[in-house]
Amino acid sequence: MSTVELPPRYDKVLADLKRRVRSAQMRARRSVNAELISLYWHIGRTILDQQEAAGWGAKVVDRLAHDLRREFPEMTGLSRRNLMYMRGFAAEWSDGSSIVQQPVAQLPWGHITLLLGKLDSRDERDWYAARAAEEGWSRAVLEHSIMGQLKQRVGAAPSSFADHLDAPDARLAQALSKDPYVFDFLGLRADAAERELEQAMMDRLVEVLRELGPGWAFVDRQKHLEIDGDDFYVDLIFFHTEQLRYVVFELKAGRFKPEYIGQLGFYVAVVDDLMRLPQHAPTVGILLCSDKNEAVVRYSLSSASGALAVSSYTYDTLPAAEQAALPDADRIAHALDGLERRPEKKLSSDS
Repeated sequence: MSTVELPPRYDKVLADLKRRVRSAQMRARRSVNAELISLYWHIGRTILDQQEAAGWGAKVVDRLAHDLRREFPEMTGLSRRNLMYMRGFAAEWSDGSSIVQQPVAQLPWGHITLLLGKLDSRDERDWYAARAAEEGWSRAVLEHSIMGQLKQRVGAAPSSFADHLDAPDARLAQALSKDPYVFDFLGLRADAAERELEQAMMDRLVEVLRELGPGWAFVDRQKHLEIDGDDFYVDLIFFHTEQLRYVVFELKAGRFKPEYIGQLGFYVAVVDDLMRLPQHAPTVGILLCSDKNEAVVRYSLSSASGALAVSSYTYDTLPAAEQAALPDADRIAHALDGLERRPEKKLSSDS
């Protein structure tokens, strides 16, 4: 293409047109998806109605799938299995007049089949549908969130937020916490040392941010803080871009101890004083430990000097019933001892 002398403001006009094209493409995709989801709902509703009114059985649904595929060979998604998902979709969200207003209608069909196949209650399906639509989850992220029981974990960490933040801010801060955090992607042993956990989290930072949730940004690790000649090191500092607040994470490889609260509260106070800007929300801290006594945690938090939460972490996403069917971790670790165990690192005095 020959060189052309561009008029003033050409770049701004081009950027505006690009935004308009992308916006139109997004609206078109959403419109097409909405039509498809509406069609699938109506197919499912028809099957339900005919099963009730005319006694349609499995063989009739098989024939229906066959005839629809023959009539529309270019259209995927008309298998018997998919028709049964459509039936389940219409049965679960039975009000056709409001289906387009439901978060589930904003999702691709693959997401909806995942909600139907992996979850049992309408409440859970609506919760995950709303989060997936709001945060633009891929199908893989949705599946990971369901298998990791995200709904049960979000905001579940015991905290002192309500004692140190005003009510609306305390609710926001509480929503940042999970209990437990699932770090199954780190590939660590259950007895991994703190430095190993921290290094693994940095090596797999993208997955860590995904587990933390939307809006998180990494700031620093082993942040050096000098207070009148004394040196301190904060394990991990993140920033939440939606709530505009620093979040200090302190990692502890063992069981929770009350003295950890004082250390974390000190770090939160220093970060709040030295790093927080006037437009930022108050800094909060989250202590991550491998195990905890809930009563001891709550007594410790009752005397905390800052807005703190205590969460556990695990490397296992399996439900309890499935965990019980597997060999225990000690037996597996012993069997693999000669292959996978590394020498354990000593903890530094600032851990």
